[in-house]
This record gives sequence, structure tokens and C-alpha cells, in this order.
Amino acid sequence: MINDKSVIAIVLAGCRGFDKRSLESSLSTALWPVGEESVLQHLLEHLSQQGITKAVICSNSDASLPVEINNSNHKNNLNLKFLDEPLPMGTAGCIRKAAENDDGQLFIIFSAAVVSPPEIDLLLRVHNDGKSHLTAFFNPGQNEKLRFGRPADIYVCDRDVLDYIPADGYFDIKQGLIPALVGAGKTVNAAVLNNDAGNFQDWQGYLSAVSNYMQQTTDLGGSLKLTQNNHNQVIWRGANINIAPSARMFGHIAILDGASISEGAVITGPAIIGRNCHIGANNAVVNSIIWDNVKIEENCMVRSCVLDNQAFLRNNTTVEEEAVPSRPAGLLRTLFPTGYDLARKSAIKIKTILQNQQERLVRLLPNSAQKHTADVLSIIAVIILLFAFFWSYRSGIEDLWSVWIRSDEYSSGLLVPFLALYILWSRRQEIAQTPIRPSMWGVPAFLFAQAVRYFGLYFMYGSMERLSIILSIAALVLLMCGWKFFKKVSTVLLFLCLMLPWPNRVQAALALPLQRWATSSAVFCLELVGYEVVQEGNIINIGKSSVAVAEACNGLRMITAFVVIGAWVVLLVNRKWWEKLVVLISCLPIALLCNTIRLAITAVAFTILSGERWEKMFHDFGGYAMMPLALGAIVAELKLLSMLMVTPEKKDLVVVERK
Repeated sequence: MINDKSVIAIVLAGCRGFDKRSLESSLSTALWPVGEESVLQHLLEHLSQQGITKAVICSNSDASLPVEINNSNHKNNLNLKFLDEPLPMGTAGCIRKAAENDDGQLFIIFSAAVVSPPEIDLLLRVHNDGKSHLTAFFNPGQNEKLRFGRPADIYVCDRDVLDYIPADGYFDIKQGLIPALVGAGKTVNAAVLNNDAGNFQDWQGYLSAVSNYMQQTTDLGGSLKLTQNNHNQVIWRGANINIAPSARMFGHIAILDGASISEGAVITGPAIIGRNCHIGANNAVVNSIIWDNVKIEENCMVRSCVLDNQAFLRNNTTVEEEAVPSRPAGLLRTLFPTGYDLARKSAIKIKTILQNQQERLVRLLPNSAQKHTADVLSIIAVIILLFAFFWSYRSGIEDLWSVWIRSDEYSSGLLVPFLALYILWSRRQEIAQTPIRPSMWGVPAFLFAQAVRYFGLYFMYGSMERLSIILSIAALVLLMCGWKFFKKVSTVLLFLCLMLPWPNRVQAALALPLQRWATSSAVFCLELVGYEVVQEGNIINIGKSSVAVAEACNGLRMITAFVVIGAWVVLLVNRKWWEKLVVLISCLPIALLCNTIRLAITAVAFTILSGERWEKMFHDFGGYAMMPLALGAIVAELKLLSMLMVTPEKKDLVVVERK
């Protein structure tokens, strides 16, 4: 083990990929997990244990790297420095930058994406024995004839090589520094490692490297504990995991905190099940790595795959040798001009082209259709626009659909588009009388919607990307129909926002307080009617039964559903604006009250009913039964407002004439 301050480790973290559907774009390869630690944390811990005291991490403007390792265990043992590359410097350029303001005499360069780094003493010994200025290391070949395998992306070099690196600009080790050293007559050696370093550039290499590493180690780091170790099973377990008795596991498997594996599931290693993952019944997972918060429904096959954070597989899905992203995401393929004037000039040119094409199209129509040219062309334009819109936003719509299907809290969002269509149908006569005058203000509005979409795509904010769908619809309505029509349907456009799930931070901030409120209010109701109840956290002890108020019972599902129903009723009824506002605001206390009643009745029912089937049936039926109760409360509220606010008829008015 070394402890020489003149030795500096340089870690090349690179940059994210450009394909938004790839794992490299959502998360830098340096931060891909190996058990509970990222690849970068794993490497830095190895360097610290090997006696390295100074390390420099080079990356292309990836702010997540310092945040990721800020609280790591090796923070106090390793003096870290981060180098940001606004413009790429190249691998040799990173050596040049790392040597600034430092007296290091020997540099060890690693790719950050390396799972099984070799011992530092071995690297230094090979470099010193070769008496070279730079040593490049290779993985072992497949056989004795092919002694050199693929490059390990590991180098050791002396400080003298800095004289051959330009003072600025891009400069690479392989294509730049090594040829420069050889041309100057300096010694450059190549050495073969005893074992594969496990360096990778894509998900296939990552899967192979982690699989090999799991079969060679007994410690995956973090808090994972090796609980079973025999010829068929080597299992590392995290905390609070739930494995069904009928689930079967073979090989090297790591199951991280909060994961659950249902009955009949088969896991064949090497495999990693990430934090808070749910593996449904009768699934098969073979040689795959599943990242955090992934949900796989029943009867699925996952073979040789990497599943991104929050990925979702529906029932009866088969994926083999594939990287499954968290959600489909597209790239903006069109660059829009900036400024209103430039947009207006572009629109005029487009209008001229369309008019010419319109005249040609009209001549091709039958004589009977030419009498209704405007209507026919409008229908064709709407069809083309709808096709372009759904094609452009197909990934966002698929993402919304998956949220509605898999999330009970936001399943009511599936009804919102149909309820919005019904509102428009009920107002069809009023809308038909509204003049349609296209407005150029729709162009900057649409550009703003696309800017919001790009912001969500670039920073991986799904809520912003979903919001851009509504903004784009509103902008297109304004562009095609004008301000008067836009104002007429503006409330319906706002109503469409209810189909969007809340941002994760908002939901996380509300989940626990709502869960505590639901438990305490249900206990209060039970005590009010005479039951002896004891509350222990989120568990209600009533009689000999215990009812656990899960996070899913916190009332958020009822709040979202009742707000949708309440807003729909408000848009349908003909009332004053303040009466509608009162009804809309009252949806929140009505939802909380209904959830409290449901929990109280369910707790009482569990003291009478026995059997998991009956309990589940009553639990689900209780949730559905609250919907007519809440709707009845809204109707009663409207009736009460009608009784309190009576408008006098004209015959009852007394006209007083003043003289």
C-alpha cells in the first residue's frame, strides 16, 4: 500500500450521452450503481484504501458528481478536486489541467466507469520496472495467443509528459500524447492486467462488468449483508425487504432496501434488485440489473437487461438484452426562430406556400366538394395537426398513460380528457357562435411551451414535460382560433391540468402529513362513536384487530379524484363565480372527510370480517363507495347555496319613485 503525496489519481468521468432515450443521458456512467454505491464511489473508496491521498475528477459540466460523493465514507480520507470542462479538453488535457497548482510527480489515470480496479501497487511497480514515461494497461486477452485484450482505460505517467501536451485546446492520450512521446523518442510501454478491470462504456459492458464482479467478491459495500452463501445462492440483503416464501433465487443476487419480491417469482443471478423495487408474481429475472423504484407487474420475463430508475413493465411483458428507460423521451427535432418578428416573417412565408398548395388541392377536389372548400381544408388541416401533435408528444402521452394505469393516486386523470370533451359538447352552441380569428400570439406561446418541454427533457423533470402538453394545446388553440375562442375554452384548458400527476417533491411533502391526519381523524371518529381505540403511529388497534393505515390510504387518491369531479361539476352548473369557487375549495375538506369515514368503517369491518379476500374486497369497495357520497355532498352544497342566496323575482320588486 502506498502513501505518497506525489502520486495523483485522475478520474475521467466524461459527459452524459445525447440520446435522451439512453441510460447514459439520464445518468452519467460514473454514477451507475454497483450495489448501494455508484461506480465512482466504488473507485474512490478503492483508491483511498490503496493509500492514494489526492484525486482529481474531470467531467463535462456534470454537477451531479460532487453532490453524489459529498456524503460518501471516503470523503475525509481522500483530498478530492473537481475539474469542470465547459469545453472538452481531452484525456491528456485533463492531465494538463490536473497538474496545475500541484507538485505531483506521478499520475494514475482511470476511467470513472471501472468496476474492478486493480491494485495501485501493481500499477506503479509495472510502470517503474518498465522505466517508461507512460504505461498503458490492457485487459487480459481471451487466450494465450491473444494476450492483449481490450484497453483498460488505465494509464500511469510521469510529470515529464506535460512537456508534450499543448498548453490549451483538445488533446487525447491515445491519438495525441502517445504518438507525441513516441515521436520524441520517449518510452511508452503496454502492460496486461492479471484480471479484467471491468471498464465499460455502455449498458452491455456495465452488465457484464457488474456480473463478473459479483461472482468474485463477498462484499458489495454499503449496508448490504451477506445472509446466504452456498453452492446455489449468494444473497446480499438490504433493510426492510419483503420476499414471498414461494419466490426462488439462484446465483449471486443483491436485494436493496425496501424491495419486494412476490410469490412465484424466480430470480437468477448475477442480478441486482434496486431500492423500493416491486417484482410482481410469477416474474422471471435473469442476469439483469434493476435500478431503484422499478415496478414489474405479473408474468413478465426480464433477461440480460438493465432497467432505469422508475421503469415500469406491464403484465405479460418480455424484454431481453435491452436497456429499459424510465419513460419514453423524445428530442426536439425542430429549432424555432427567436423573436416575434422573425416568427411572423416565417409564418407569412409558410402562409404563402400553403395558399399555393391550397389552390392546387382545390383543383383536385370533386366539383361537389369544391363548394365546401373551406370546410374540407379545415378538416384536413385539423387532421394533419392532430397527427403531428400526437406523433411529437407520443412519448409524453405514453408516459401519462403509464402513470394513470399504475398509480392509484392519479388514475382519475384518465377521465379528464373525456370529461373535458363532454363539457365542450355541452357548450357546443355557445362555442359555435364564437368567431374564429387566428392570432399570431399563438406562435410565441407555442415557442414558450416547447421551451418548457426542452427544460423538462434536459433536466429530466417529467412534470415540466407533461405540463408542456397542455401549454402546447393552449398555444395551438390561440394560434388557430384566436383570443375570443381561447377565452371561451380557457376554463376547459385549465381543467385539463388535472390529468397531470403532481411533481414528486410535492407528493412526497404531502404524503406523510396526510397519512398522519388520516390515522388520527379515523381514531377520533371511532372514539366518538364509543369504540376503544389505541393509536400506534399509523396503526389503529381496535378490539383484537390491528389496521395499518398505509401510505396509499393517506387520502391523496380521493383528493385528486374529488377535485376532478368537483371541477367538472363547477364547469357544468350555471352559478355565480364565487359559488363555484366555494364548491371547488370545499373539495379538499370533503375528500379528507370521506377518507376518514372510509378508514373508520373499514377498521370496524375488520373486527367483524375475517379472511384476506373479504378484507381486501371491503377495503376496495369502501373506496368506490365514497365517490357517490362526495358527489352527494357537492350537490347538497349547491342546494344549500341556492337556499341561502335567493334572487327576488321581478314581480316582488317594489319601485319607489322619488319626487
